[in-house]
Amino acid sequence: MEKVTGYMTSIDNLDKEILNEIQWSFPLVTRPFDAIAKKFNTTSEIIKERLNNLKEIGVLRQLSAIFDTRKLGYTSSLVAMEIEDDKLEYVASQINRHPGVTHNYERDHQFNLWFTLAVPPRTDLNAELDKFNVLKGIIKVRMLPTLQLFKIGVKLDLVDEKKHDIAPTEEKKEIKNIKFEPTEQDKDFIRELQKNMAIIDEPFVNAANNLGLTENEVFEKMKHYEDIGVMRRFAAILRHRQIGFTANGMIVWKVPEDKISEVGEKLGSFPQVSHCYERPTYPDWPYNVFSMIHCKTQDEAHDVAKTIQDQIHVDEYDILFSTREFKKTRVEYFVEKSFTLEETIPNS
Repeated sequence: MEKVTGYMTSIDNLDKEILNEIQWSFPLVTRPFDAIAKKFNTTSEIIKERLNNLKEIGVLRQLSAIFDTRKLGYTSSLVAMEIEDDKLEYVASQINRHPGVTHNYERDHQFNLWFTLAVPPRTDLNAELDKFNVLKGIIKVRMLPTLQLFKIGVKLDLVDEKKHDIAPTEEKKEIKNIKFEPTEQDKDFIRELQKNMAIIDEPFVNAANNLGLTENEVFEKMKHYEDIGVMRRFAAILRHRQIGFTANGMIVWKVPEDKISEVGEKLGSFPQVSHCYERPTYPDWPYNVFSMIHCKTQDEAHDVAKTIQDQIHVDEYDILFSTREFKKTRVEYFVEKSFTLEETIPNS
């Protein structure tokens, strides 16, 4: 972490501009780094050198296709747990062993462990979650699946002077509502395109060769997947904390039932909000709309939340900050692995 933090002072504006650009749109062409270089009036060698460096120091986590879990037939849920404090690390480490657990955080709340769990088609999500029952120290478990999705897609604004006003200005991307039943060929394609892409002149050649397709066929298939919402985008994923976004706040709102869709849609159109969902409530958890923001300080996050509240007119909300990251990875789609906790790691 020190290495990255130290480097941050020397990341220049071009690094930031490039990362801003490729978080949201990456050129699906034979020589993508030439296209990026042209946009920034530089050479592809400089672009590749900078991106390889950003990868090496841990700022750039991955360049790959980002797929929609639900469209691929996977079932997923956010799960909140209340864990005895002295058992938290132990329980988190056991839960991390599940291949379907992608994000796992400690948050500053009575429900102190929050993770996402995704399972392949024809796998029972509840049964997978029940496997954790053998762990000592779990007091409560609350399953919080998505009831309505209003927005998903992190874009961290690295160029300070380009910061957006806190206002609902983004248009929602229209997706064709087509049922997708992945064939074996689709599965091969998804397995290939979810890999971390090499930063070389013609990075899609390997994928095309492995799949027995031409590059144009690969690009056409990706564009088709994007049109029907199977692929959200092909883009860069950054490590938030390494670039200064250490106050990752989950703002949870208690929204009147008849206003959920209206408020959710509006929340999703704020550029500062990366994720927004409706989730179920419980007697001990009254919040039904969740929105994620990524800020550099908790004070900034509280200011953003207050500014949003003034525009969506919801009285009750809370912000839960992640205090520790136990796991952050991607679901490996169609790479099935069974999971059991029979051989637990000893709680030392």
